[in-house]
Amino acid sequence: MKKKVLFSLKSPYREQLDVTGFKFGHGKKAVAIVGAMRGNEVQQMYVCSRMVQELKKLEAKGKIAEDCEILVVPCINYYSMNIGKRFWAMDNTDINRMFPGYNLGETTQRIADGIFSKLQGYEYGIQLASFYQPGNFMPHVKIMDTGFTDTELMKDFGLQFGIIRKPRPYDTTTLNYNWQIWETKAFSVYANATDEIDSGAAEETVSAILRFMNNRGIVSVKTNPGYITELLDESDNIQIQSESAGIFMSCVEIGSRVERGEIIGKITDPFDGEVLSEVRSPVSGIVYFEYHSPLINEKTVCFKIIK
Repeated sequence: MKKKVLFSLKSPYREQLDVTGFKFGHGKKAVAIVGAMRGNEVQQMYVCSRMVQELKKLEAKGKIAEDCEILVVPCINYYSMNIGKRFWAMDNTDINRMFPGYNLGETTQRIADGIFSKLQGYEYGIQLASFYQPGNFMPHVKIMDTGFTDTELMKDFGLQFGIIRKPRPYDTTTLNYNWQIWETKAFSVYANATDEIDSGAAEETVSAILRFMNNRGIVSVKTNPGYITELLDESDNIQIQSESAGIFMSCVEIGSRVERGEIIGKITDPFDGEVLSEVRSPVSGIVYFEYHSPLINEKTVCFKIIK
């Protein structure tokens, strides 16, 4: 293992920002794994730290293919993580909306440029992603359909679901999209939690990434066989929005099978406790996203159901 500073940025107020990567093996650039780009992505950083530990063991046993290099970048934005902010601490901008970056631009543009220059050229790219709202996902893999994709590759992760997403205009400045434009086969892997650690989901995600690399001939490792992945278009999933603002209580867990008309959540008045709204499933299916915060606003996505 080689520990290397990939990008540095001096600050007049704090110690220098040093984005660190861990390299395993040598030869062609096989796979890059990127964790936290936002300050609340603790689970994503944790998954990468577990990947570092597993890859150290595999490297010591000679289980990494002789002609393959693996790069793990656990955290890019630890400046914001240290003070509990999701976005860049100084101007509240999102690094994952700044790719491919600009070395003479704003701070987050320069960070994106410096990091992206080190992430280019890898055959596969895996980003540990998070959702913009607080919530829990079933661990799954997502691919952005840019026209440069092979959706069948998602099956090598062995997760229950592989989601295919049509990119929207704001997606064109994300790492995943730009990886693909520069000919890296890019995947977003969701490991359930974001700002708290779910160790069970983290281990499932680590196993999925190792399973993918084993199936691609990058490492030699035994994992459980996983699922026969079902590929779905994101537009086919049902989003359920809250009808009221108030205290939100979920009545189901992610992965639960629900029936049409079943009560899956309640919203109560924060002052008198009266039920303001019952959230019912409009279809029969599996809950794969659950809003996870005690307070909710009206018209907020509180569940996603796979029909």
